Formats: sequence, C-alpha cells, structure tokens
Amino acid sequence: MSRIEISQIGVIAAKEFRERLRNRWVLAVACVFTVFALVIAYFGSAQQGAVGFRGIDVTIASLVSLVIYLVPLIALILGYDAIVGERERGSLELLLSLPLTRLELLLGKFVGLAGALGVATVAGFGLAGVLLFYQLGGEALYHYGGFIASSFLLGLAFLSMAVMVSVLAQDRMRASGAAIALWFFYVLVYDLLLLGILVVSEGRFGMDFFPVLLLLNPADIFRILNIFGFEEVRQLYGLATVFPETLANPWLLGAIMMSWIVAPLAVATWRFK
Repeated sequence: MSRIEISQIGVIAAKEFRERLRNRWVLAVACVFTVFALVIAYFGSAQQGAVGFRGIDVTIASLVSLVIYLVPLIALILGYDAIVGERERGSLELLLSLPLTRLELLLGKFVGLAGALGVATVAGFGLAGVLLFYQLGGEALYHYGGFIASSFLLGLAFLSMAVMVSVLAQDRMRASGAAIALWFFYVLVYDLLLLGILVVSEGRFGMDFFPVLLLLNPADIFRILNIFGFEEVRQLYGLATVFPETLANPWLLGAIMMSWIVAPLAVATWRFK
C-alpha cells in the first residue's frame, strides 16, 4: 500500500479552497448565515409574543431549525460534483495522470471543500455571535461556540455524503438528484417516518430502540447535541420522554457524528479505487 503524501492532499485542498474564494461562494454563504442567524435570534420568540435577544437556550433552539434545513443543503450542493464534475469536464484523467493517488485526490477535494464550508460557517455565525456576546454575556458565548462547532460537524457529515454520491454517480444530473434526495430524506422525511411509526404502533414500538433510530440521522444528532442540555427547551421538544439521558453525552454524540463523516468517505474511497 502506497504511503499517503500530506503535501499532495494539501495542494488539491488549496486549489479547491481558492476556487470557492474566487467565485465568492464563501462570502455569499457567510452573509446568508449571518443574516438568517441575526433575524432568527431576534424574532425566534415571536410566536410566544416576544421579540429581541432572550436567553441563549431560546436563541440556540431557534437557530437549530435554521441550521438543520440550511447547512445540509449547502454542504450537499458544495460537494455533489466534486468527482463527477471533473469526470464530465475531462479533467479527472489529467489529475490522475499526475503523481497523485486516488485517495490523495479524494481527500484533497474533501479537505478543501470542508475548509470553505468551515470558514463560511464560522464567519457567518461568528459575526452573529459577537452581537450575542454583547447582549447575553460570556457564558452565552461558550454555548454558542458549541453550537457553531456542531453546525460545522453537521455540514461535514453531509459533505461526506455528497462526495460519496459524486463518486458513485455516472453524471452530474444523477448526482444532483441523489443529493437532493438525501436532503429530503434526512431533513424532511426521516422524522416523519419515525413519528408515523409511533402513531401507527400506538406506543407499542420499543422505546428502548427508538433513540437508536434517532442516532441514524446526523440532523437528529445535531438537534440533540444542542437542545438536550437546556431543560426547558428539551421539554418543549419532547426529547426528555423519548431520548435517555445516558445517550445524551456530548462526547458520545460527537463520536457518532464523526462516524457519519468517516463512513461515507470510506465508501467513496473504496468505490473510487
């Protein structure tokens, strides 16, 4: 087995990152995150008859819904043509003719795209965090930092799926369709299926097994990571009744989220070879 050259991965990653900076993708996504974060943080409690920056628990609960819809979609759009796009443009054979292994090319693509996504996420939500720090204090910033980190991990999980799709798909059209299907399934359909199972089974479905099903969706892991620590919000979402506290350990949930990043990349690596 050939040794992985970190410098080769860095060259590909830098190329991908520069391209995203050059076409202002990072700036556009950061602006979207900033605007939406500020608007939702300020108006997130409007349905309770109040506006303004309230507690950090209410603010994060409001932002979680934004991130679950927006970050996976952006990550999938960012990565779905990483490999299949090069193949259709005819540049993949040129890249593979260089002293570069397929694994180094794949990892370089992923690292570069992850860097662009990370800069956009940190810059976008970070600007909103400055205002939240001014309004809510230093302790709020600690929780908000955890929210930004988990948002980035969620983005990496879906970016990894996008790269896997890009390797498996035969053309960009099918890759884009598969990416949209993944977004619909994990963000919109999955929880509805679980709710339907609970309703149809009239509660007879094993509640010990239900939390495991939640861990099979990175969007649900992200939701639990950011909500379970706030008692009032946890009761509001109903997580206290369906998710045991023993499984809500942030390190355990973080490790499971990391597996969601590694597993699709492993499949992509196997298929690309």
